[in-house]
Amino acid sequence: MVDKQRAENAVRELIAAMGEDVEREGLKDTPERVARMLAELTAGYHDSAAEHLSKTFEESGSALVLERDISFSSTCEHHLMPFFGKVHIAYVPSGKVVGLSKLARVVEVFARRLQLQERMNAEIADAIFRHLAPRGVIVAVEAEHTCMTARGVKKPGSSTVTYAVRGEISEQAIGLVMSLVGGKR
Repeated sequence: MVDKQRAENAVRELIAAMGEDVEREGLKDTPERVARMLAELTAGYHDSAAEHLSKTFEESGSALVLERDISFSSTCEHHLMPFFGKVHIAYVPSGKVVGLSKLARVVEVFARRLQLQERMNAEIADAIFRHLAPRGVIVAVEAEHTCMTARGVKKPGSSTVTYAVRGEISEQAIGLVMSLVGGKR
């Protein structure tokens, strides 16, 4: 949980460090709003992928389950700026499947933390592989990082793509998922 009072005090100090008047009308309630925002953006620390993946259904008929274009936003731990994009998840069941909304919930568990895209990608793949026990899983994440597009090098429109593969998954399935990234077919 975010220590609300401590966060509010820190935001007041940041506003003052920028030379602004913390008591100015537009800024007066900002520390409280930012503290609430921080609690929302880091709610994933208090959520469990295992819980979301625990309810499964017996199913032997599918060779591949693919859920694509799961939107997410996260916060880069290096600059505390947002990064956002899409996650694509494909897995080969080993006799059981999970409700499709649960895959999106797993994405949220890890996106709602201070993150690196590479780590988030691996955590999603590891959680699905560990708790769902499929024969294989591939997770692709494509994201725009505002720490690169809105500051620093300022290259809007650029994106970063990462992949994580666990277990046995065919080259055909990997190719399918990779072809989906960025809308390419």
